[in-house]
This record gives sequence, structure tokens and C-alpha cells, in this order.
Amino acid sequence: MRSYTAQLPARKPAPLVVVLHGKTQRGADMIARTAWPQVAKREGFAVVFPDGLNRAWADARTEAGRAGRGPPAGTDDVAFIAKLVEKFVADGAADAKRIYVTGISNGGAMTMTLLCTRADLFAAGASVIMNLTDELAAACHPSRPLPMLIMNGTADPLIPYEGGRGASYFAAHGFWSTEKTVAFWRKLNGCGPGDADATEMPDRAPDDQSTVTRITSRCPEGHDVLLYRINDGGHRMPGVAPDARFPKVATGLLGPQNADIDGAETIWAFFSRFR
Repeated sequence: MRSYTAQLPARKPAPLVVVLHGKTQRGADMIARTAWPQVAKREGFAVVFPDGLNRAWADARTEAGRAGRGPPAGTDDVAFIAKLVEKFVADGAADAKRIYVTGISNGGAMTMTLLCTRADLFAAGASVIMNLTDELAAACHPSRPLPMLIMNGTADPLIPYEGGRGASYFAAHGFWSTEKTVAFWRKLNGCGPGDADATEMPDRAPDDQSTVTRITSRCPEGHDVLLYRINDGGHRMPGVAPDARFPKVATGLLGPQNADIDGAETIWAFFSRFR
């Protein structure tokens, strides 16, 4: 038995966003600690918050490549999410051409795994505070190019922006750099190498210890690869609302949370362009 929480609009079929929590979290944490419910209600799309077993996702990494306790052996989260999407489409709640997936941390790795294995289901994806590893990349053979947004902090102690192993005691090893991760998605999508343009976003919250740079790619139409680099940002989802029950403790363990942009707002603005 698997569990999830869904928020559906009155008008159907609607676009559907699958939101995947990080390790140690549940779907309820994404409901309470991000703006996804508010954005979905305002914009009229459906949003579903699945729960990973053992509060984790079985992405394409083996147990040796993950930090902390993972899901039970044999967990097939690709099948779980696919069944969930198929259910909402069959029920008439979701528009099959406008299904999107996003996740943070372990949920970001699961997002990449889904785009790599079931690109047929989705119109676009977004990964927050996660980079590829050799295992994730080796398992990535998407059936078609998909628009991809990446949002990573340069001061992340768990998923280091420059790659390798993070500074945190709880960090795993073997991460690619964000630059290499973005280059991988650009190559998959038939984009040109290097950055197309870098735009400094307005520093709306000077006290948050961080800023945002929006970096675009030279891609064929509909194959966009977009990076939001959170300068001096930690292992946090950007947002105006606190992403943790105890923000000061979270800042000490995970680094600063950026408040210049909102993660859910930014990702939906990206998703809404593609079908």
C-alpha cells in the first residue's frame, strides 16, 4: 500500500504537478513548507504529494551511493509514480499532455530518475538541491528530450555545488558538480555547450545571506535547460515562507534559505510553458 495527498481543482482535466519530498520528509512536509498548494489553487492545476517508503525514494543510485536509510529492498518508485500519474489521467482529473515532476534533494534524484526512465509520461521536470552521480547518469536513457530546470545552492553542505562529498557529516560522496550536471542535460536535449545568458535576479531579501543568478542555455525550442544558481544558498528550497519548523537550526545544519525567489512559483512559471 502506498500513500499520497492530492489537491485537485474544480476544472478538469487540469495540468498535474507531482512534488517529491526530500529524505526524512513526507508529502505533508512539502504541503506545509512550500508554496505549492497556494500556487496550484491560484493557477488552477492539480498537485499531488506522494509519500516515499521509510521517508525516502528509490532513485537510480544503489544503497552504497545514498546517505542514510533508504526505502525497503525491492521498492519500485518509478512504477509507483507512473501508476499515480496514470490514475489521475484515467480519472479525468489530469491532462495527459501536461504532467510535470519536481523534487528536492532525494526527491530531486528521483525526479531525474523518472525523466530518464519514463520521459513518455512528463512534459517537463525540475530538480532542486541535487546533482547527478555516475550511477544516476549511467541509468539515464530518456525516450525523448524534456525541458529541465535545476536549482542548486553554492554553499550546500550535503550536495556540493562543485561536486564530490559535502562538508556535512550526513553527506554522501560521488556527486557531480552542478556545471557537469547541467552540461549532461544540455547534451541530452541537443543544446549548445556553455551558458547562453546569465541574469542576476533582484536581491529582494538582503538579509537572507544569498542571491540568485538565472542561467539559460542554447537549446532547440521546447528542449530548454535552465539553471537557478543560489549564490551562497544552502540545502534549502528557496521561498518566502520558512522551509523548516526551526529555521535557525536548519540554517546551522543546512545553510541559508534564499528568499529572493520562491521555488514553487519559479518552477511553475517554467512548467507552464510546456505541453
